[in-house]
Amino acid sequence: MKPRTRARGIALQALYEIDLVGHPIGEVLNNRLTDNDIDDRLQVFVRQIVTEVWPIKHSLDAFIAEHAPEWPVDQVAIIDRNILRIALWEFGVSGDTPIKVAINEAVELAKYYGSDSTPRFVNGVLGSLALRHNEIRQALKKFEIKKDNK
Repeated sequence: MKPRTRARGIALQALYEIDLVGHPIGEVLNNRLTDNDIDDRLQVFVRQIVTEVWPIKHSLDAFIAEHAPEWPVDQVAIIDRNILRIALWEFGVSGDTPIKVAINEAVELAKYYGSDSTPRFVNGVLGSLALRHNEIRQALKKFEIKKDNK
């Protein structure tokens, strides 16, 4: 597994635990990062995903719900829901990852962590969301973290 894909997987595990049992973000991140030997740059990426995705989960879920109407978001498997949230955050808020890369990475996570039908579901929902990425980006702009221009 590529290093950034692995980092996304660690972030996914953390979001899954937070979503499932409600453990505190800081505690979950510390445990996940202690259990997984990754370099400092990737640790920052994991922290960024978790600390930026979790607080805006309801906004992300609203877009996901529009593109998976047959599945209410609270009935989507926790893993699937968090894979979608990460990818949507990557191209809708962060903007550091090209849309196609975010979708491909999400499908890879779906293959590794999800059920047999998860990759197809994730690809379909994200493909629909990608068609509206400019609208989504505008709507989620308020959640964008300003990057230091140094």
